[in-house]
Formats: sequence, structure tokens, C-alpha cells
Amino acid sequence: MKQILVFVLFAGMLCWAMFAPTYKHVILFRQAMLQKEVDYMLEVGANASHGYVDQAAMEASRQRLRQHGFQTGKLWYSVSATNGANASDPSSPVLRGAGIELDISYPYDGMFDIDRLLGIATPAASARMAASGMKMSEYVP
Repeated sequence: MKQILVFVLFAGMLCWAMFAPTYKHVILFRQAMLQKEVDYMLEVGANASHGYVDQAAMEASRQRLRQHGFQTGKLWYSVSATNGANASDPSSPVLRGAGIELDISYPYDGMFDIDRLLGIATPAASARMAASGMKMSEYVP
């Protein structure tokens, strides 16, 4: 009985040691892709000819992230302006000097379940990885 228990524990630890770097790499890749997308969207949205991040830009972002393995329905976008204006309305762009804030989040999708099985503390099931940024608008009418 002891031998079976030792085998099961050893097999679990061996699997964790082999696969932990792989799924941690996926988490880091996803986080980096989200941050890259936030930076790109803010660069385009806050330039002198836009001053907003609209629904079309968010849909284009979803499609770009889908090409990297994200499920588009699970992506959450949040756009706001530091002056309280609607930063996603193309008819009233955020004027120069006000900041446009963008947050994109995506669930972990159970990527830490193997850690939980080994007794390592993991994020809650509803936790989401997120990337955020702010850029000052350069739009001048």
C-alpha cells in the first residue's frame, strides 16, 4: 500500500515538474499579448486623428487576439477618459490633454488547476488576467 501511495505521489510531482514550465509559459504569453494589444490600441486611439477607442477598434482587436488562441467571447474591454467623457464615442472624441484609459481582461481558464491539486495557492476560478494602460489624447478639432 505504501508503495502505491509513493508511486502516485511521485507520478503527480513528476507530471507537475514536467508541465509547469509549459503552462506558465502560456500564461506569460497571454499576458504579454494582452499588454501589447492595449499599447497598440492606445497608440492608435489617442492619436491626433482619433481621440477614441470605438467598438470597431475593439472588434478588430478581438480578431487579432483570436489569431493567437484567445476566445473572443471571453475578452472584456473597458474604455474610459480621465475627464469623464465617453472615450468610445467617435462623434465626440476626447480632446488633447485628457487621458484615455483602456483595460482588457481574459480568464485564466483553469490553467492553475494542476497547482491546486498539489496544494499550491491559486487564483479564484473567476479571476482574470488583465492588461491596462493610459495615454494622453492628442486629438485637436
